[in-house]
Amino acid sequence: MSELLRDIWYFAATSRELKRGEMFRREILGEPLVLGRDAEGRAFALRDICPHRAVPLSAGRITETLGKQTVECPYHGWRFGTQDGVCREIPSLVQGQPYDCTNIRVRHYPAHEANGIVLIYVAADKRFAGEPPPPPQFDLGDFSAPKFVIHRTFAASMDNAVVGLMDPAHVPYVHNQWRWRPPSTGKKLKEKRFVPRERGWAIERHRPASNSLGYRILFGSDVTTEICFMLPGFRWEVVETPKARLFTLTCLTPENEESTRITQVTYWKKAPLLDVMKPILIPASGEFLDQDGRMVDLQNTGLKYGPSMLWIDDIDVQAKWYLKLKREWAKSREEKRDFVNPIEPTTLRWMS
Repeated sequence: MSELLRDIWYFAATSRELKRGEMFRREILGEPLVLGRDAEGRAFALRDICPHRAVPLSAGRITETLGKQTVECPYHGWRFGTQDGVCREIPSLVQGQPYDCTNIRVRHYPAHEANGIVLIYVAADKRFAGEPPPPPQFDLGDFSAPKFVIHRTFAASMDNAVVGLMDPAHVPYVHNQWRWRPPSTGKKLKEKRFVPRERGWAIERHRPASNSLGYRILFGSDVTTEICFMLPGFRWEVVETPKARLFTLTCLTPENEESTRITQVTYWKKAPLLDVMKPILIPASGEFLDQDGRMVDLQNTGLKYGPSMLWIDDIDVQAKWYLKLKREWAKSREEKRDFVNPIEPTTLRWMS
């Protein structure tokens, strides 16, 4: 897992997944995590292994201990703070045994909850206990909760999942259904201006292509869009008219070296047609991700014979940028300096 980035925020779960007083297990960056919401309503993330006998804490329960919210291990009842991982109680200890349980802790991952999603900070230092840097904001504004969420797990490394989802040339072949890109519309010359953004880049705001049928149907002609990417694996698209706004955030979270969880979170406001179409949009969006997933499975049949792929300009420039950003992030951490975005403003052209 050495190529996966640390000292950075990752998507962990949606707010709706975290029920008060409940918790569940999820694998992130090859580590088992217990995610939950304590009785005070706060989201938390801990390493899902009790340091005593290695039993998953997610099999236990959330309870209060000495005024603190804790997770109780189901094996021997050891209790760990939901917000810091510090051991607050070892029930088997008797009076006079000189053992300070607060010297024991489970790895704690700082959590940030806003706009209906929960991010966790994964530090390179497993004993990290300080204040993490500010989490990404994504320009979500006053969206309080998503309209709907879909997720899929791709049998792909984080790199292959990111590169596949940002690829601009596969659309007329992989997503050529009438819902979003009917074959009759043909391929058009795309010429987009790219500019650097925080830990990534953006396609500057522009009018959607003439063969983007869905945008025309839902928003009419007076519509613009902007597409952004940010390390470690966030991609979002903002579609706006003078009144309405649609925001789709795609979050990639590596489960391990061969599996990546894809979560697509969709928001909108002042778009009554989208409200009416919601029962249709949810399965359609799921099918869109499934089409990408099936292509990943096909790609895996070739990659098992060798890891090499041929990348060309201009359609694969974003893939090259992604790896360049990763190298700069890792180097800046090693040299203990600020990250310097290596992306330069440029215009890319392709047929799609």
